[in-house]
Amino acid sequence: MLEATNLRKTYTLPHKRVEVLKGASIHVGKGERVAIVGRSGAGKSTLLHVLGGLDRPDAGDVCVGGHALYAVPQRLRTAVRASQIGFVFQSYHLLPEMDVTENVMLPAMTGVRKTTRQQMRQRALALLDQVGLADRATHMPLELSGGEQQRVALARALINEPALILADEPTGNLDRMTGAQIMELLFSLSCTRELALVMVTHSPETAALCDRVLELRDGLLAAAPARPL
Repeated sequence: MLEATNLRKTYTLPHKRVEVLKGASIHVGKGERVAIVGRSGAGKSTLLHVLGGLDRPDAGDVCVGGHALYAVPQRLRTAVRASQIGFVFQSYHLLPEMDVTENVMLPAMTGVRKTTRQQMRQRALALLDQVGLADRATHMPLELSGGEQQRVALARALINEPALILADEPTGNLDRMTGAQIMELLFSLSCTRELALVMVTHSPETAALCDRVLELRDGLLAAAPARPL
């Protein structure tokens, strides 16, 4: 489902150059759940952005569902990203001026799937029902709790029926109990839909729920060492 090889990424700062990725590679199969761990500042979010076509690497290749993200023009890369990848971020990124249903519909408005606005709305309402928010469909984001906002973000990530979910610290802004509920929902959705999931997390407990745990260290990915019992 996801194949990335020899990814390199360097940022140029006023007084130095920071090499974040130094040849990182990853393969994720259909329905597989992979956690990415590593110290703060190791480049985990950068890696996720590169995998999702949001930030071009200096070198290396990324293929999602057989589509090479960086070998095509920006317009085609945007279309692949919209149709194949769903994003879930730590900070929800809901638009406060739109209600919950409209926020879920946003990715569908790119036109990657030929549907009417009414069909988009019906699909959004069905997804809100799946994440337990059918009664919040007309609420504004600021009327929701953090956990409810993240549920909206999950529904939004699924609106275009992607094959891959990229999640960047999806429980980072939530309390422990709410975070556990979000992870249970995320894993349930990925399982029932056979979605590949790549998740950046600082939580060893959350990482342990995944099929594999990879550590980003010194710009490279490798199997994370087992935690002592």
